[in-house]
Amino acid sequence: MAEAPDNHVRAMLPIPDRAAPGPTTYDAKDPATSYPPIRPLLPPPGAANVLIVLLDDVGFGAPSTFGGPCLTPTAERLAAGGLRYNRFHTTALCAPTRQALLTGRNHHSVGMGSITETATSAPGNNAMRPNTKAPLPLTLRLNGYSTAQFGKCHEVPPWQTSPLGPFDAWPSGGGGFEKFYGFIGGENNQWDPALYDGTTPIDPPAKPEEGYHLTEDLADHAISWIRQQKALMPDRPFFVYFAPGATHAPHHVPREWAEKYRGAFDDGWDVQRERTFARQKQLGIIPADAGLTARHDEIAAWDDMPDDLKPVLAREMEVYAGFLEHTDHQVGRVVDAIDDLGVLDDTLVFYIIGDNGASAEGTMNGAFNEMANFNGMAALETTEFLRSRMDDFGSPTSYNHYSVGWAWAMNTPFQWTKQVASHWGGTRNGTIVHWPRRIADRGGLREQFTHVIDIAPTVLEAVGLGEPTTVNGVLQSPMEGTSMLYTFDEAEAPERHDLQYFEMFGNRGVYHRGWSAVTKHRTPWVLVGAEMPEFDDDVWELYDGTNDYSQAVDLAREHPDRLRELQRLWLIEATRYNVLPMDDRTGERLDPELAGRPTLVRGSSQLFFPGMGRLSENSVLSIKNRSFAITAEVEVPEDGLQGVVIAQGGSFGGWAVYARHGVLEFAYNLLGIREFVTSADLPVPSGKHQLRAEFAYDGGGLGKGGQVTLYHDGTQVGSGRVDATQPMIFSADETTDVGYESGTTVSSRYDTASSRCNGTIHWVQLDTGKDDHDHFIDPQERLRVAMSRQ
Repeated sequence: MAEAPDNHVRAMLPIPDRAAPGPTTYDAKDPATSYPPIRPLLPPPGAANVLIVLLDDVGFGAPSTFGGPCLTPTAERLAAGGLRYNRFHTTALCAPTRQALLTGRNHHSVGMGSITETATSAPGNNAMRPNTKAPLPLTLRLNGYSTAQFGKCHEVPPWQTSPLGPFDAWPSGGGGFEKFYGFIGGENNQWDPALYDGTTPIDPPAKPEEGYHLTEDLADHAISWIRQQKALMPDRPFFVYFAPGATHAPHHVPREWAEKYRGAFDDGWDVQRERTFARQKQLGIIPADAGLTARHDEIAAWDDMPDDLKPVLAREMEVYAGFLEHTDHQVGRVVDAIDDLGVLDDTLVFYIIGDNGASAEGTMNGAFNEMANFNGMAALETTEFLRSRMDDFGSPTSYNHYSVGWAWAMNTPFQWTKQVASHWGGTRNGTIVHWPRRIADRGGLREQFTHVIDIAPTVLEAVGLGEPTTVNGVLQSPMEGTSMLYTFDEAEAPERHDLQYFEMFGNRGVYHRGWSAVTKHRTPWVLVGAEMPEFDDDVWELYDGTNDYSQAVDLAREHPDRLRELQRLWLIEATRYNVLPMDDRTGERLDPELAGRPTLVRGSSQLFFPGMGRLSENSVLSIKNRSFAITAEVEVPEDGLQGVVIAQGGSFGGWAVYARHGVLEFAYNLLGIREFVTSADLPVPSGKHQLRAEFAYDGGGLGKGGQVTLYHDGTQVGSGRVDATQPMIFSADETTDVGYESGTTVSSRYDTASSRCNGTIHWVQLDTGKDDHDHFIDPQERLRVAMSRQ
């Protein structure tokens, strides 16, 4: 069939159907009967395939492609056949960068001023993308592209993350992707992830002991989908978004990849920065006159760290380096699959090595379980504890992170880290563009200022599509990025994206025609006890980027007028893009009521039924820092009760009510460091019974302990003690399950295989106190209330 001219009116999406002109006959056999052939909707002739690879939490100075110590041969291969960008920028945090990338708009413009878990009711921070800003994959799909995403999606508001949605913000719901295989949220256990195929929760296809790893699995699915797409639809281009959770913590990687770096980091982060800096200049990645920024007082010198902790610190970095190389290898498998199909030359590849700077969320000591720091309990991981677990870093028994010092080193030559949107250490990420059909300057370097919001307009221009005027009947606002296509042909072309604001948690700045004015407001790794200065008291710095690539020389005193001009410009841009009001609150934003965002469940009581599972932490009433009770009606078999009644969290923190050898038990797992188990004094009899576990919180603040009491049909059968609790979060990826436990298990006293309850659960009810002093009514009264459900 000859290729038809592109006569579609593509500004209105979906493209309106138009009736074919001509007479209507009575009989199809009439010679006058004539209709044009049905032609599938395709993009404009010559439209290229598109592959966007976005890694997670990789600093500019980490990959070898940009002078770092972590080997990235796939990135180097693509750079040798394409272009490296050394002034490409992100937003300083994952969810904002991802929403900005997919929409071509600034992150506050699409409601993603920070991560979804801290959403507020303010328009710039509500985690809700306006329907006037349709995502790029939807535009491409409605123009005839096949679209697929593999990996991390952190753009779903927390009140929409349950198995029932709504799915408007999910990749295969309203996100424009026909295929989604990955996870919802900020991070995931690489060994035992909470996966979705579309909107359906699924289990991983194998166990860690069988060789399973999430990044490998994502690559397998991406390869399979691309092959099938080209086999069945060879004339239709694809848009693939490959966004593994790597290298976000936990830093999980097969041991042999970490072993390749054994001893490589024994000299510490100060020396590593010097080595990376020298390598960057040797490669020509940074200008010859670039300066190496100084270490801030908040970051300890390697020589000042305890000697008995240094082997642990070095191992943390060895594991991370292996993790990044392993990730790059999986990207290489996807690229190789496209090459094997003979379509790599006609595929526009963006390889964005990091959605922000390297992460400093692991404390100065690093972490075996990063949730300790997020709960303000990092002190539990003593040097002795960390040394005892050193060989387990990166394994399925860990949920590890590296030291702030390594994050700083991985952002060489810049200041600061992830979350610090004011400085390039938080926002400048090495990026590669590969497109042999279009790029002639193979191995070239591009130094124009570019930003993640430039990706979407670049793709549209490259494939011959304009921005839609309307999508699904809604008038669209213009994209806010600038196409980078002009840089493909001309290394010295004047930059077109010459004005850009930055802001994250009050860390803020503005870039304008080479100059940047910036102010750091908050230190990312100080989560407890930090006193925030007033915004008007923040100290601003000024840098001349035409002569100072790395923001090493502050010129604020020399050029006060220019600083004031840029400060005003930041305020104008902040007003224009919904940045205001700035919000540096921490604990308040974790509370939905104080933050002003919806919650899926309300009140102080929640009912569950058997088979319910994969419920995110935001889908269940919070039991933190308060008393709570679990009541369940269960039919117990003659051979005794066994398995989980209800469990929340997993092996790195959570709680569970279960039966073991016929005996009711309650387990509280404190960060995988301590496990408190309360057992009944006698087995549960056969027949229908109401089982209950009550936790009476001590009160008096956050993270306190409490008394546990177990009941059979209102009669006390056991009691015990939990000495301390997690005040903020159990897990970023583990869930709540009824009658079984997915993922890792809360208690070491059973495993996933034996977690399925052998009794018949009729219902389970969770009741919570209103505050940390609110205990519960008399057990017999509670039994009467529960019995009224029958």
